Amino acid sequence: MAYTGPQNADDVVLRVLLFRFFNKPSTWETLESQFGEVTAASFDVEQFSGALDRLLARGERVYSAAYIIPPPPFGAARKHRNHLLLVEHMMRSGVVAQVAAAKSLREVFETILSFPSLGPFLAYQLAIDLNYTTVIDFDENDFVVPGPGARSGIAKCFPDLDGAPAEDVIRWMVETQEEQFVHNDIQFDDLFGRSLTLIDCQNLFCETDKYARVMHPQIRGIGNRSRIKQQFSPHGLPATPFFPPKWGINGRASARLSQHALIV
Repeated sequence: MAYTGPQNADDVVLRVLLFRFFNKPSTWETLESQFGEVTAASFDVEQFSGALDRLLARGERVYSAAYIIPPPPFGAARKHRNHLLLVEHMMRSGVVAQVAAAKSLREVFETILSFPSLGPFLAYQLAIDLNYTTVIDFDENDFVVPGPGARSGIAKCFPDLDGAPAEDVIRWMVETQEEQFVHNDIQFDDLFGRSLTLIDCQNLFCETDKYARVMHPQIRGIGNRSRIKQQFSPHGLPATPFFPPKWGINGRASARLSQHALIV
């Protein structure tokens, strides 16, 4: 999504914001099928809201169930319209110029955090999303904001931390990963030569929390969540992996997948 369509900053930032707020591929596909390529010029709150109204009228969901996106306080009756109004507000408030002028990933995070209804976790996710694009390019290991799932996963893995910050645990995991692989005799298959980063380990702890709810229900984390909100169900053929070109791993990924296809 970020690398399809025009790569000027306005269009890329708008697409990232719009996709993340709904976080549902079918919603994005509906908007593209009705309005064509989504750009800053084609974005229209009235038209986009109408398209999502029609989806809801057919009994379809417009939001992913992956995590809760708080409703912005713009006064509309429907949550999705408020999110479209938030996108419009952010674009008109100069978020693109602020992000492009930022000197660090943390500054991008703080810029996004300044907008209504965007708490630390979602602001961090958006900062990372934008850092995957052509608009900015900062070190992912600059800092991390653990979400509630990651904090719970850390509590399950390390019950005796004695108040150590979750951020420090995640950074320790990144900084000592090679040492830990050797110590625990783990033959770790990395991402085509790319080591784990802070956001990767944040996500790993979150997934560990969910896995443990089923496999180790007796181990308590934070928040006492005990069920899995959403089960995986395949939808069509697996997508061909594509990574930000600036990572320099797409060639290695293609070669590895080609070798696997020949073996299979």
